[in-house]
Amino acid sequence: MSYISLVFMEVILPILLLMTVGAVMQKRFQFQLRPIANLITYCFMPAAIFLNIYQVEFDYQLLGQLLFYLLLFSSSLILLSTVLSKAFKIEGAERTALKNSISLINSGNYGLPVSQLIFSANPLGVSVQIIVLVFQNLLTYTYGLYNLISTSKSVIDILKSFLRLPIIHALALGVIFQVFYVPLPKFVLIPLEQLAGGFASLALLLLGAQLANIRFTSFHRVIGLSILGRLIGGPMFALAFIFILGIEGVIAQSLLIASSFPTSRNTATLALEYQVAPELHAQIVLFSTLLSSITVTVVIYMSMLLF
Repeated sequence: MSYISLVFMEVILPILLLMTVGAVMQKRFQFQLRPIANLITYCFMPAAIFLNIYQVEFDYQLLGQLLFYLLLFSSSLILLSTVLSKAFKIEGAERTALKNSISLINSGNYGLPVSQLIFSANPLGVSVQIIVLVFQNLLTYTYGLYNLISTSKSVIDILKSFLRLPIIHALALGVIFQVFYVPLPKFVLIPLEQLAGGFASLALLLLGAQLANIRFTSFHRVIGLSILGRLIGGPMFALAFIFILGIEGVIAQSLLIASSFPTSRNTATLALEYQVAPELHAQIVLFSTLLSSITVTVVIYMSMLLF
């Protein structure tokens, strides 16, 4: 079976199936989605993020080089989204959706399985994706969260909101426990692993349930711009910085592929939590994920051809 078929069958199709189950269940039972979003944000998500950071094995020489690349790459996407929002006079919640959808990438349940599949014979490629995943988690719950709540709160209120979020505590604890090699007893590790294991499926079910309530009356221009920026602009910027910085081999392949993944599903989850255009965020994630089945395949082929 080819890479193309494997990527679709083992990564993209399971994501779409879980979203479909969520949509069908929502149509049948009409769940209240806000409490489910709260459960994800304050329970499942912190456990998943903590374990991602706590259990990763960092190559610190590689980390320095990649951090510089990721800062350049993410800054370019933030700049692109800002330019697009001003050029097309997009304001308010729509602007938030555009900026987050271009800058925040689904590096977790989408990106990591793809990398594990492609680089199964070379752990370095997977290590690169793990570093990208950690960086994206940090970006999501700093820059992404700031975009969601900055329109209605002062800087002090935003800072207080950051400090109250369990995800911020989980990130800090994950770094501390990882750096100082603090062992976790099994009675703590086991429930954390169970919560983290349920995070991806519950989040995708919730996203499908959100989409079930959406009426596709028209194709919003923000969706088109976000797809253009995320699926086309992302790989173009990545390729440029890879050549400029002289990155080669497996690292270059992994970074280029990591740049092509669709909009993070966490944008829709957080948008529902804070009630900032949740339907628009959910539509962007849906269309981005569907179209990525084509664009990710092309980028994987290009990475193998170029590097």
